[in-house]
Amino acid sequence: MARLGEALVELQELTRRLRRDCPWDREQTARTIVPHTVEEAYEVADAALAGDDSKLLDELGDLLFQVYFLALLLEERGNGDLEQAARLIHEKLVRRHPHVFGDVEAETAGRVRSNWETIKREQEGRSGIFHDVPESLPSLLYARKAQRRAAAIDFEYPDVDGALADLDDELRELKEAIASSGGEPPPETEPDPHVFEELGDVLFAAVNVARRVNVDPELALRAMSQRFRARVERAEQRAAADGETFTELSLQQKDAYFDRAKEELR
Repeated sequence: MARLGEALVELQELTRRLRRDCPWDREQTARTIVPHTVEEAYEVADAALAGDDSKLLDELGDLLFQVYFLALLLEERGNGDLEQAARLIHEKLVRRHPHVFGDVEAETAGRVRSNWETIKREQEGRSGIFHDVPESLPSLLYARKAQRRAAAIDFEYPDVDGALADLDDELRELKEAIASSGGEPPPETEPDPHVFEELGDVLFAAVNVARRVNVDPELALRAMSQRFRARVERAEQRAAADGETFTELSLQQKDAYFDRAKEELR
């Protein structure tokens, strides 16, 4: 524990030194730093999902530095510091875990989440159904958080079957909207307003299904995008090995290489 404390204090001292002596660090504000913070958080997620512990350790350090730097900016404005941030989160975690530090019973993770929402409303002064849903969240996570707030007051489908049925209905309505709009529009033109709305409904319904099966939609879509990229790159490699240029092949030929790549990477 002493070594941990020493390491954290050394990082705090380094952060202060950089803020004082580095021209780049001196120029930073919360607005300029936050994009880096978000980027580092995604890199932590990527490392964790990849199961790369050495990369995760490195990325956690990068994210930790972001916390130190933003806390230092708060301190400079006289509105708090790293110690206060640590004590606030400590108090919050104790308050939100009465099943650990009190006499409340919560035998399941679902019950714990339900207790959290009750504590937020009754003890932390959170007002309104959709309290603390940041507008800056990526759209998929924004949708999931909004749905969780509605679920906290039991405004949701009773089970995943209801959510799946809703997704089917929304997909049907999207198909109808596309058909009534005249089909696929020319590239780089304004979408049909009704198609725009119906596609949003499909995405929102898909997020709801993801939430019901405990899948993070942002991470699931990111993982699928990475799989797609890896498959296309492998297909391109296989075509090159056969003396072909992937970009010049017909769609049918590209599909054949793509299917082969899928099997190899499965």
